[in-house]
Amino acid sequence: MSPRWRNWGRTVVAHPSAQLFPRSEQELSEIVRSAARAGERVKAMGAGHSFSAIAATDGRLLRLDRYARVLRVDRGRLTAEVEAGIPLYRLSQELLAEGLALPNLGDIAYQSIAGAISTATHGTGRKLGNLATFVRGLSLVGGEGEVLLCSPDERPELFHAARVGLGALGIISTVTLQCVPAFALHALEMPLRLDAVLEALDEHVDENDHFEFFWVPHTGWALTKRNNRTDRPIAPRGRWAEFRDKVLWSNLAFGLLCRLGRLRPAWIPWLSRALPGTGRVESVDHSHRVFASPRLVRFSEMEYAIPRAAAREAIARLVEMVKARGFLLSFPVEVRFVAADDIPLSPAYGRETCYIAVHVFHGMPYEPYFRAVEEIMRSYGGRPHWGKIHFQSEHTLRGLYPEWERFQAVRRALDPAQRFANPYLIRVLGSPSEGKDPFRSSSQPGATPRPAA
Repeated sequence: MSPRWRNWGRTVVAHPSAQLFPRSEQELSEIVRSAARAGERVKAMGAGHSFSAIAATDGRLLRLDRYARVLRVDRGRLTAEVEAGIPLYRLSQELLAEGLALPNLGDIAYQSIAGAISTATHGTGRKLGNLATFVRGLSLVGGEGEVLLCSPDERPELFHAARVGLGALGIISTVTLQCVPAFALHALEMPLRLDAVLEALDEHVDENDHFEFFWVPHTGWALTKRNNRTDRPIAPRGRWAEFRDKVLWSNLAFGLLCRLGRLRPAWIPWLSRALPGTGRVESVDHSHRVFASPRLVRFSEMEYAIPRAAAREAIARLVEMVKARGFLLSFPVEVRFVAADDIPLSPAYGRETCYIAVHVFHGMPYEPYFRAVEEIMRSYGGRPHWGKIHFQSEHTLRGLYPEWERFQAVRRALDPAQRFANPYLIRVLGSPSEGKDPFRSSSQPGATPRPAA
């Protein structure tokens, strides 16, 4: 039997023909060339933190855990070139040692950089785009094992599409990222009544560098987070407070409440009343330590991107739907905001965006709730997060992305043999057909030699 692979959320199981652990770009290229000779498909997997089947394959699965170095830092340009498998938490630590940081991060930092940008993973902050908007260059291993370098100046059409490529265009090898000087954040967390948050939502979003909130189902409370850049000296929570708030309370105690709710679903509304009791918490710390928190409780997740202008109405409808349908929910609903971008398959393409994420504790049924939420989000032209569960297909998605065909033209050129396809990608993107590769010519060969490391 082929080795079994499961994602972090335990929502996907696959049986790849082999699991391989490349350590260099040369090994990546050889694996793809070997798969091409054998007529097998190839997929790369970073941390396995996507809840969708975007990384699943019955072909060769590349595990990038050992391909995870910072290759070079340019302090003058504030850029860093890194290998695809480096996890965000380690990248942030190494950047800090160089006096740098990423402009923004999500609230989970286990993902690899390649997985994060390929699925348009994001944080919150109305002036900042998702992580893919920080990319300044990529190297990509194509379907015959060739290495394609791309940037705004070199193969710009490939670069335009590949920043959020879903793994459909090739295997990302290296990523060059635009960084900023390291900075501290003043973090303020406090519960507020949901009605008050929604009434002043624009003010909360516009007056803070980073604002998000979590509605606690079966209560009228929202847990709010405001993170703002500051020149104040670092003053983190003490070790006990850090452990108490981020591990003991947010993970161990919360996990116990979730398990009790799974055992006795009727108890969930009563158990939920314990969640808003964290009180006001304030600290100043390095940006990456504020943005991300440990996540030890497993769950299933769906997330939708809707126009920011629709946020207040959509959240109110979601709250009413949960009450009307009688869903019993242990997990809060997370709401974040990002800037518009110009990346063809980014859910934030062309519009200021509100992301609404819903979760269900591991082992509990999620489909009825997720479908009901999806119905609301689709009424606002909602676009699903590619790494989260959703129920859409090529036929319902293509009209949501103005540059859909532009992306598909790149995909047809790069992967006509479907070397990097899998059932999920065929469902959401369709099957590519033969096409001429616009990135190759006699003066610009497809495989660009790279200098030796």
